[in-house]
Amino acid sequence: MMTVRNEGYVPHTLRVIVLQPVLEVTDPAGFTLWPVAGIEPYGFLPLSGTLAPAEVGTAVMSIAAHNDVVPDDDRPPRPADPLGSFLHGLLTMDDLFASGGLRVTDTASGVTLLPGCCNGLEERRDWFDVLDGDGWASFGHDPSPLAERQGDVVRLTVDADRDDSPVIELAAGDLRRLLIGVERDLTGFLALAAAWAVRQLPDHAAPVTSALARAMLLRDPGPPYA
Repeated sequence: MMTVRNEGYVPHTLRVIVLQPVLEVTDPAGFTLWPVAGIEPYGFLPLSGTLAPAEVGTAVMSIAAHNDVVPDDDRPPRPADPLGSFLHGLLTMDDLFASGGLRVTDTASGVTLLPGCCNGLEERRDWFDVLDGDGWASFGHDPSPLAERQGDVVRLTVDADRDDSPVIELAAGDLRRLLIGVERDLTGFLALAAAWAVRQLPDHAAPVTSALARAMLLRDPGPPYA
């Protein structure tokens, strides 16, 4: 039987399976509005309540950049100042998203399932459809990860477009416990980001925190405090 590790902070882990909410990081080159970490662009940053301040800055930068689109509706005009301009989409769009998803790693075999292109953290509820709904879900493309429930086992295919794709299998009950852990990680990250926003974006802290919550389908924690 798989056992839960709880030695300080570790990703929510069931012996060999690690499940993490990850955010796709945008290119920080030339970004000067607040400190960011030197993380490889277009890689994945695991989100939790243990990130360093510069890593939180990278996450907020990336989510804002994901939603930095040219308005095509009746939203307010884009502000002229650099900070207001960069945050404009995040603070005015109704439907926000956070590119990324859930990363699953089998530490025994070395197989890792990554979210594909066009997948977002806001779509993670699809994982519960695997357990309680249609019994399957896909998570983007290039690669095309796929989860299928077969009785009490969930089979994760790293790239459904490949006949020789690696797979990860775990018990449905174990996946459910890991998904609950993911929500704790994201809630912890949001609390950390709220405090970060008070320090780095004092004039925008409350709306930025609310927007981050909407982008990740989390409950707005209310007025943030340093």
